[in-house]
Amino acid sequence: MSKRHFGLVMMIIGILAVALGFGLSSYNMWENYRAGIQAYTVLDDVVRHREEVTETNTSVTLPGLPLDSARELPILEMDGHRYIGTVSIPVIDVELPVQEDWSLALLKISPCRYLGSPYNGDLIICAHNYATHFGRLKNLIPGDEVIFTDVKGNAFDYTVVELETLAGTAVEEMESGSWDLTLFTCTLGGQTRVTVRCDLLKNDEA
Repeated sequence: MSKRHFGLVMMIIGILAVALGFGLSSYNMWENYRAGIQAYTVLDDVVRHREEVTETNTSVTLPGLPLDSARELPILEMDGHRYIGTVSIPVIDVELPVQEDWSLALLKISPCRYLGSPYNGDLIICAHNYATHFGRLKNLIPGDEVIFTDVKGNAFDYTVVELETLAGTAVEEMESGSWDLTLFTCTLGGQTRVTVRCDLLKNDEA
């Protein structure tokens, strides 16, 4: 192969590489946008339902109620999906609905419960690293606030205690410990998990 032909081949390879990179970037941007639209549409419905429930509930809000592992987590069914509430992280301007169970397909819509319950003090929530989902978890620091509110308006106020990076295969490490709330998402490479551990400050019953 002549130098001219070799140079032409290398130029074509370079153009294809740039095109592939642009295509992947565009796809990721579209996935992030689509996921955000889906999550915020569901969020509006969950919040509207919760407001309707709390308006008809005449009980008094009592801060610091004890956790009750026997208490059943309320479920809201919408469009064939089951939601347990919302997670709010004010410092990074995130508020999203949380589904009852998780799967790769469900994670494309919103964060999902991976394990546990807020009533048992062992809730674990996972989500994709979309910028509109949990992509900014890595920016949290100890002392930041996280709020989980179930579909009946019962709010659980947590504080971030620590961040750690776990291997994608570290299932036992993810589930172990006495943390009241854990949030996690994949890193960009997908090999590790950004993991945020939180302690409960108080829970208010609507």
